[in-house]
Amino acid sequence: MSEIAATTVHEAYAFACMRCGYGWEQAYEIEHHVDGSGNAFVVYKADGERVPSPLSTPTCANCGGHVVRIMRAGRVSTVQQLLRQQPAHPKKAVEKEPVPAAVPAQGDAPHHWQLSDLLHPFHRR
Repeated sequence: MSEIAATTVHEAYAFACMRCGYGWEQAYEIEHHVDGSGNAFVVYKADGERVPSPLSTPTCANCGGHVVRIMRAGRVSTVQQLLRQQPAHPKKAVEKEPVPAAVPAQGDAPHHWQLSDLLHPFHRR
């Protein structure tokens, strides 16, 4: 079987594990191919390595769970950025929304993102 055509598109997705709350983002090169028999097939690559489709069997890199929510790119990084921008010790005179207890102070070890951290800015008031 010889390959007749191939096109490559770039897509990125955000993921949140519903088991442990871990959040991450990944960019993919998605190669669309048609073989000599006219059969279409797709090859996914992340960081230059061939990987399974993130849409069919996403796996949490933290706990190995398979109940993973897939979102458009930017959802996880936007929440992470918002959490980093919140002051560590808000002034008592200015009423601010409390920072989740799991958010480390500056200089602490990297934060393990929980699902509640990722969804917190999207709650209605």
